[in-house]
Amino acid sequence: MAVLCHDLVKWLLTGTFALIDAGSFWFAVHPESLKLAEPAISRHVHPVLWHPVISTILLAPAFIVIGLPGALLAFLARRRRYGVHGDLFKG
Repeated sequence: MAVLCHDLVKWLLTGTFALIDAGSFWFAVHPESLKLAEPAISRHVHPVLWHPVISTILLAPAFIVIGLPGALLAFLARRRRYGVHGDLFKG
């Protein structure tokens, strides 16, 4: 939500709508880890994983790349109600 709000505020201030991509966001937050990620993944996991897969993800809008897993985790971590009153042990 914060990244989407940043994009919307930037749009209101500048008048041009441009979403920040995940790679630019990662570089703004922690550039050293982004520089180390490509050689580490290429060397230790598989070289094909970085260029067609991860580089495509890094070009997607950041609010989608961060927001979808966040929304999924929030959905999975929600409290479930049991019964009418929400009590697990009442009949």
